[in-house]
Amino acid sequence: MAGKPVTLDEFDHRLLDLLQRDASATLTTLGERIGLSASAVQRRITRYRKSGLMRQVAVLDPALLGNITLATVLVALERESAKQHAALYARIRAMPEVQQCYVLAGDWDYLLILATTGVAHCREVADRLFMDDDNIKRYETRMVFDNVKLGLNLPTRPVTRRKK
Repeated sequence: MAGKPVTLDEFDHRLLDLLQRDASATLTTLGERIGLSASAVQRRITRYRKSGLMRQVAVLDPALLGNITLATVLVALERESAKQHAALYARIRAMPEVQQCYVLAGDWDYLLILATTGVAHCREVADRLFMDDDNIKRYETRMVFDNVKLGLNLPTRPVTRRKK
């Protein structure tokens, strides 16, 4: 599913860091901050979009909406097969309430992050996802009480160790 990694230079790393913090900054402002012209910044952003590295969306603060209930769901499958995984992937991708889904190592096969409008809605989403699937061994839903940190920024380069 993942495409070919994009080759990035130092300007790309700096530009992507700035864009992850504020994608509404002007091309001129971005260029001044990293030492490139506005047109060079625009070409790089166009390359990021064409490669699939970057897309632009609005990120809403769930605390300000007031009616968002977040939950994590751990899922264990009965049997492991490509067909079983593909069917579950299709259901998960079709549900807008599923914000994130990760394949895990260990006792659980998946971790899902749900965003719903309340506990009843959360239960209804879980029922649609899992109730008619005889390959779901078990699942556990954990309601999120507080958001300590919600991060969207991704590192674009390996962390280098500092010399002591």
